[in-house]
Amino acid sequence: MHSPGVDVLRALAIGSQALGLALVITLETVMGDAARPWQGVVLGAMVAVALTIALVRLYRRNRQRKAADARQGEAGRLDG
Repeated sequence: MHSPGVDVLRALAIGSQALGLALVITLETVMGDAARPWQGVVLGAMVAVALTIALVRLYRRNRQRKAADARQGEAGRLDG
């Protein structure tokens, strides 16, 4: 899969936030006050990406917990 030291979701979250911030600053520089609606769109996209990453992280954590519980249950039945 991937090395245990690399958290892909965390890297994706940091990268998306950095890209969003750079885009907001670029829009302000290029468009001036006309950039306000587009900055709102970028902010909305940043929030949507953050929520999606949080949901994926929660889903993965719950899936790992269920797998660990299943392994624990199987080990208990074999011992008993």
